[in-house]
Amino acid sequence: MDDATLRAHLQRFGFSEKEVDTYLTLLEHGEAKASTIADAAGVSKRYVYSVSEELADRGFVEVDDHVVPTMIRARPPDAVIDHLVTDAEAIQPALETRHTQAEQATEQFEVIKSRETVHKRIRELIDNSESEVTLSLPAHRLSVVESELRDAVDRGVLVILLVTETEELPPVAEELASVARIWEEPMPAMLTADDRVGLVAPAEMLASAHTGTQAIVFTHPQLGPVIVGSLVGNYWPVGTEVLVADPFGLPLTETDFRKAVVQATLQLRDDTDLVARVDGRWVDTSDPVELEGHVVATVQGLVEPTNSRFPIEASLTLETDGEQITVGGEGAFIEDIEAEEVTLREA
Repeated sequence: MDDATLRAHLQRFGFSEKEVDTYLTLLEHGEAKASTIADAAGVSKRYVYSVSEELADRGFVEVDDHVVPTMIRARPPDAVIDHLVTDAEAIQPALETRHTQAEQATEQFEVIKSRETVHKRIRELIDNSESEVTLSLPAHRLSVVESELRDAVDRGVLVILLVTETEELPPVAEELASVARIWEEPMPAMLTADDRVGLVAPAEMLASAHTGTQAIVFTHPQLGPVIVGSLVGNYWPVGTEVLVADPFGLPLTETDFRKAVVQATLQLRDDTDLVARVDGRWVDTSDPVELEGHVVATVQGLVEPTNSRFPIEASLTLETDGEQITVGGEGAFIEDIEAEEVTLREA
């Protein structure tokens, strides 16, 4: 490594040019008096004393002021490197924590001005979904996400699809959803994946490539359920049900409670003698609970005939030891149990 490169590296560690001169001079001497270093480096003796104290604090030198005159000693390079590595490792956890926090903050919202980018983001979010997708999209844009929706259905994702601006379900859509409705009117494109990430785009943005409107992509665990509630509560009820896929095979274990309720509903309609095992907590005491019972009823608002009292209400009623227990999902407050995981099986 040439002298210029060495100087540049030292400056990355916070050395000024004068500090570099002083430190390199000290390295060449190994150990010397302040006056010797000052003369060789072309700086004042007072400056050598000052910078030596700073370099000592940073682990580069040792100052022996128990002798007269004071001697300044360069620490062995391997000891300096060990010290720097130890300091770097010590701050790594804190840096990683702050970096994660900053990354999450910057990724919470993304503003999109291009229709093609909207299409790309929708495809990405569907591709990355693991449990549930809710999506409203005009019929003339369905082909844009055809492959991604088909793959999601094939891997067991619950796809709740509202196709707008059409009077009939396009034939291709029969393979793209678990539950589908149609509506003749335009509406915003709304997407959520696993209740945590999603997108909202104005209807006119999908109708034309040059509208001046903007879409928003979000990554926010509190915002996802709000968008689901808006879609299911405001738009889903005015649509006409045109597709309900066959229920998944049993046994089925789910942490997505809405998905478990839909599947339980379809199983009951097929006259399945259905048992559910629930892991969760009692709502009134927060004590953990593991419970198994026959599923005697469901409450939901996605599959006709619906029986929910508010848009996103979903619950199971289990009968165990002659008693009926109600089970809700995350944030349950009117049910007896808040479920974390549900396993459905035939009796």
